[in-house]
Amino acid sequence: MIRAIALALLLWPTSLLAVEPQEVLADPALEARARQISDGLRCPVCRNESIDESHAEVARDIRLLVRERLVAGDTDQQIMDAVVARYGEFVLLRPTGNGANLVLWLAGPAMLLMGLGLGWSVVRKRGTAPEEALTEEERARLNDLLKG
Repeated sequence: MIRAIALALLLWPTSLLAVEPQEVLADPALEARARQISDGLRCPVCRNESIDESHAEVARDIRLLVRERLVAGDTDQQIMDAVVARYGEFVLLRPTGNGANLVLWLAGPAMLLMGLGLGWSVVRKRGTAPEEALTEEERARLNDLLKG
């Protein structure tokens, strides 16, 4: 019983991966590189799932492409460039910070600064409300209300 539980616990993390046995490369070094590259690639169909975790057909196609290019002798960067050229930058789990992506990277901090500036100006204006707008009668009534 304990052996069965231990075996299930050892196999459990691998069951989370969608890589099929026929996709696994015979060379352990190349397979390790394939897994490392796949870790940075997103399935175009699934939300924030790497291609190794996804059971979608397109993820399988990308896994096979990565392994084909590894066997052909391409470098990791050449493989990433080929995948991005074929499927677009969306497949990168960690997108680059240049071009159109630069706008997206800077939009968050810019909105935060604009919100802080707006909040500061509202608080500042509120603190300098003119008291002259109250008549003597209104001011007396206000003092009565504040005293209890």
